[in-house]
This record gives sequence, C-alpha cells and structure tokens, in this order.
Amino acid sequence: MLQLEARHKKILKDIPLRINDIDILLYLQKREVNWEYVQTLKESTQIKDEILSYWLNVNVKTFRSYKKHDQEINASIKEHVLLLLSLMQHGKLVFGTIARFQEWLEKENFFFNNQPPKEYLKTITGIRFVDDRLTAMEYGDNV
Repeated sequence: MLQLEARHKKILKDIPLRINDIDILLYLQKREVNWEYVQTLKESTQIKDEILSYWLNVNVKTFRSYKKHDQEINASIKEHVLLLLSLMQHGKLVFGTIARFQEWLEKENFFFNNQPPKEYLKTITGIRFVDDRLTAMEYGDNV
C-alpha cells in the first residue's frame, strides 16, 4: 500500500502544473499513462467512477474495464486524464486544497454561462477554459 501511495505521489509531482500543449505532448511521449494515473486522479480527488466516466466520455463499465492491467487506454482518454490531473493540481495551488477547488467546481459561475465549471470537464477545450479561469484568479480575478 505504501508503495502504491509513493507511486501516486510521484505521478502528482511529475504532472505538468500548467496546461500547455508542448508539456502535455512531451509528457505523453515520455511516459506510459495507464490505469495508475486514473487511480491517482480518483484517490487524490475522491471522485466517483460515474463522474469520471462522464468526464471521460465513456460508460462506467468501460471505465472500470481499464482497471485490468492488460487493458490499453486509448490516447484521447490518456490525454484527458493527464489534463484532469494537471487541472486538479492547479486548482489545489489556487484554492489551497482539492476540497475547496472541488467546491468551486460545483458552484454556478458567471464565466461558465451560469453553469458549474465541472460541466466543462468533458472536453479538452473545456478543461483548458477552466484552467484559464484558474490562472486569471491567480492574477486577481476573484470569480
């Protein structure tokens, strides 16, 4: 168990803190993004399978099939998981804790067409938009 925790910490430490195309592409080329990354996302955020599968645009059964070590995760899901991990790390930096960031994700927000930001996490563009809002908040935009 401690070895697993150490691997999750290493994954989180190595994730690009800012979402930019070159860092994400290089990361995906150099490392094998696999079920451990999904597990790290789940454990660091306590997000349920149903929500993650919704964000990743797969049904829950398919999502859970990725737990099998021989099951290959397709490239778009690898990228999506990596971006979500990066976003969560950025959110933790801005809000101080994952829990406070998740509260913000749940609340309706003017900048997100009066929807909660979590509704934008189904697409790569949406994740980038949420990340851009976090950056704006770092520079004084407090919404």
